[in-house]
Amino acid sequence: MSQVTELLRDWSAGRQEARDELLRIVYEPLRAIAERHLYREREGHTLQPTALVHELYLRLVDQRQVEWSGRNHFFGVAPEVMDGMLVHHARRRKREKREEGV
Repeated sequence: MSQVTELLRDWSAGRQEARDELLRIVYEPLRAIAERHLYREREGHTLQPTALVHELYLRLVDQRQVEWSGRNHFFGVAPEVMDGMLVHHARRRKREKREEGV
């Protein structure tokens, strides 16, 4: 079993220290995923990879009943959550621009 999978299971079992250790281990891979996602965005995007990873972390740690099945599950969900965050960010910016023009 990978260290990530073990930490995910410990976190799911309620061990909060596992969550913090997990972030230390997965931070760089998550940042690389964030960079790839942001590369596909329009030029001049206001989010940075670090901010995207930090927001992802805040969303994930806010989960009450996390049931991770393993490393693949975690790294499958993280990009989907990032996509949703980017869509939300784009919609919010569009709404703000419309409100400025009123």
